[in-house]
Amino acid sequence: MYLFENPVLQKELVSNLRMNRTFVLLFAYVALLGLLVYAAWPAEERLDMSNSDKAKPLVNLLFLGQYMLMSLMAPSFAAGAITGEKERDSFEMLMASPVKPGAIVFGKLAASLCPLAELMIGSLPVVMLCLPLGGVQFFEVVAAYLAMISSVTLFTAISLWCSSYFSRTSASLVVSYLLILPLAMLGVFIWQALEQLGEARLVVVFALVPLVCLSATAMLVVNTSKRLLAAPDLGSAGQQAIDLSTEAESAVGLYIKREEFPDRLFAPPKRTTFLPEDANPIYDKEIRSEIFSQGTLMLRLVIQISMGLALPLMAVLLYLKPHLAPWYIAYVLLFNMLVGPVFTAGSVTSERERQTLDLLLTTLISPWQMMWGKLLSGLRVSSVLTSFLMWPVVLACIMPLDFWHNLPTMIGYAVVVALACCTTAMTALFCSTLFHKSSTSLLASYLIIVTLFLLPLAANRFVHFFGKSGTTANIVEISGIASPFVAIFNLPLEVSSSPGTPQVSLSLFGGHLLFSLLYNGALLLTIMWLFQVRWRVSDN
Repeated sequence: MYLFENPVLQKELVSNLRMNRTFVLLFAYVALLGLLVYAAWPAEERLDMSNSDKAKPLVNLLFLGQYMLMSLMAPSFAAGAITGEKERDSFEMLMASPVKPGAIVFGKLAASLCPLAELMIGSLPVVMLCLPLGGVQFFEVVAAYLAMISSVTLFTAISLWCSSYFSRTSASLVVSYLLILPLAMLGVFIWQALEQLGEARLVVVFALVPLVCLSATAMLVVNTSKRLLAAPDLGSAGQQAIDLSTEAESAVGLYIKREEFPDRLFAPPKRTTFLPEDANPIYDKEIRSEIFSQGTLMLRLVIQISMGLALPLMAVLLYLKPHLAPWYIAYVLLFNMLVGPVFTAGSVTSERERQTLDLLLTTLISPWQMMWGKLLSGLRVSSVLTSFLMWPVVLACIMPLDFWHNLPTMIGYAVVVALACCTTAMTALFCSTLFHKSSTSLLASYLIIVTLFLLPLAANRFVHFFGKSGTTANIVEISGIASPFVAIFNLPLEVSSSPGTPQVSLSLFGGHLLFSLLYNGALLLTIMWLFQVRWRVSDN
């Protein structure tokens, strides 16, 4: 019932494995790993296999790269496992079937893990190709893959657990990322810290990591099964909104008071008066009703998790070791990468899903008002939430610290963060105009943003680590203008506790500002064209 005769698992496997995207993803994944190995392969014509450690950096690169990719991909397969049933109005039928809740959860978990397992197994020949270069033992590869499989299983269970608490895949996805990414970074730190222990690291990886991960996975599966056994949202088909006053009575932890400052900045109360004549009805409807129609659970969790992580980072990176201030700004940018697209990626697709887009296009509201109303509403929420994490930077500038003497650099940090907020919101709105499902739009937005923000960093690290030079290094350096992370680390920061003056390049900072303006301008013009031409709506 749970494995061999599980109808949920069979249905998910049959439907997923027949899709073309499964084979395309596998081909692209293995091809990418193969290109990395080819680019990093030693240039010597002859290698001394008896005294060589050329395989060690290659295997570390492949393992850590796969580990982060699997961590990012796990929520995309599991975060919509249960919310997808709710969005397709099949959740109640599934709960009414004779399949036990435990079998449903196990089937969803196993089905989500299968594509990830295919990718990890498909990468084994590429990794094994590096072993003859020397420096890495077979058991080290086995230990690395065992740790990766255990961690990915836990991350998938976390995503499935989040999926049981929300009604929308977008909310489940962003909370899953906020929980998984700190754990993934912790795993990378532990793996690097245990590198000097040699065989002791193998013992820890073989014994401790699988035990901890599988135990946590079992607890999450049990908790998810109990929640499905008495699902609080069962029987709510057709209920499109949640009463916020009723939600406040059962809220745990932070409670958002929409009438008070600063909560009304990102969650203004519902309007009780007539709309002014010059107001944008789309903006008013989105910011006051649409974004929070499913309650504030996701928003409360996002604020609590982000602030919980920001407090220790703020203490260490801004006050104890101020020369590491760019790393705190990097945390703020990473937060905006996750949260920024959520409030805009479903702005147009949600109209399609509810079949209200045709009705909206027959109103007297112009395409210009539609576009700006949906863009500014999502941008307002994401930018205000991001600005909460920037207040410690403002406080550090006011206090008698070295940051006051670096005021232009601190202003540069704020400008980069503001442009990143615009970029994430604009990219999400662009994807929302192209796709028909909110979950697809959100994943496409994440893919584009990760490519722009993080791929130049990975390429720069690759070139630096493997000593590549010439045209490749120049291309990688120029591509850094697309990443705000490159921009903040190339601003000068002179503090007394700094171990040395790092090499910076103001041209990369200026290039990023120019690239961001051109990128957002191009997206804006494209979205305007889509609103006016693709849908054949006259702008009167």
